[in-house]
Amino acid sequence: MSDAQDELVDKAFPAGDSILGTPLGMRPRDAVRIAMRRDRLLAGLTLTAGAGFILALPFALREGAEFFLPLTTALVIAIALVPILEWLERQRVPSALAALMCVLLFLIVANIALAAIIVPATDFFRLLPSRIGRIQANLAPLLDLYSSLDRYVNKALRQVASTPIRQPQTAAVSPPSSILELAATSAPGLIVQFLFGVLVVFFVLSGWTRMRRETIRGRTSFDGAMATARVIQEVVDDVSAYLGTITIINLALGGAVAGALSLFGMPYPLMWGGIVALLNYIPYFGPVIGAMLLAVGGLMTFSDIWVALAPPAIMYGMHLIEANLITPLIVGHRLTISPVLILVSLSFWGWVWGTVGALLAVPLLIILQTVLKAAGKPDIAGFLFEHGTLTHLDRETDPEDVPQEK
Repeated sequence: MSDAQDELVDKAFPAGDSILGTPLGMRPRDAVRIAMRRDRLLAGLTLTAGAGFILALPFALREGAEFFLPLTTALVIAIALVPILEWLERQRVPSALAALMCVLLFLIVANIALAAIIVPATDFFRLLPSRIGRIQANLAPLLDLYSSLDRYVNKALRQVASTPIRQPQTAAVSPPSSILELAATSAPGLIVQFLFGVLVVFFVLSGWTRMRRETIRGRTSFDGAMATARVIQEVVDDVSAYLGTITIINLALGGAVAGALSLFGMPYPLMWGGIVALLNYIPYFGPVIGAMLLAVGGLMTFSDIWVALAPPAIMYGMHLIEANLITPLIVGHRLTISPVLILVSLSFWGWVWGTVGALLAVPLLIILQTVLKAAGKPDIAGFLFEHGTLTHLDRETDPEDVPQEK
């Protein structure tokens, strides 16, 4: 043991003291030292197993994406819909019927979003091959402006701009107009995942009240039951509050962008507003991707490059106002999350599950933070550099707190 641990043991057990449960012929200080060595060994094994689990988890999630992705998505959606379910149950609606109503509501909203975004986007970007000439003409001033840059970069840009236009010979395919049509034209695996996710949402919601009650009642102590109830409620409140608030903000941002683009003369303004609202769920990277898509759309639509770049400038200006003024004012400090943790979560889930993982990154981070806050974080620094255990050890130990033999 370290000198600090020896000093702590000597302070707690002065020479000549004894403690209940000490084996015959062994001094209390020796028994405590053996117990602390055992705790250090157990903590080391736990830390090693935890490190192995953390290292293996992302690869398991990535390889099992066909199962874990729809399951995780469904659980996040179900947690977000719990407040609506509880409101319906307070109106004396049976749990199964309330769950069915929540699922139908979500499917209707998703179907409207699909019709507003996917269908016009398919039509618009199908024109991209025929608009390459206009994009080349718009990019020509930029190439001339930056002609003094490195020769290799300049040459690469000119090669891109001078690529001959080749018309595609593929037959036109009508875009899906609803979720059912999208599922019917998709691979069988996607259909199975979609149905699996819908069923998970329904069954989780229909049994939510009973499952929560049984989980709380299954605790062996009152404090454990209260802690479990508090964690469940905090997870539901935080996730639903975040998704509900961010959804309202994103819809407002998308509506403002659509209105501005309509006045500017950009085609399909509702589609662009929907794309901006959807991508705004991805912090930091989503608005950048939205601005890039709008830049491509502007270059396809307008013949002047500065007019073509006005739509992404308008969109990103509105995003900066939303991100730096409106969202902090509405959300406040309750749902404030460290930017570093958000970036790590985005990188992790985006690498594991792609775009859908990036959309789920912040809700999953909120759930993980809430659970760890209630369960307690292991003291890894203390294990490595101080007392050798994963639990926090007080510097001061009162000898009177230790039971003594009489």
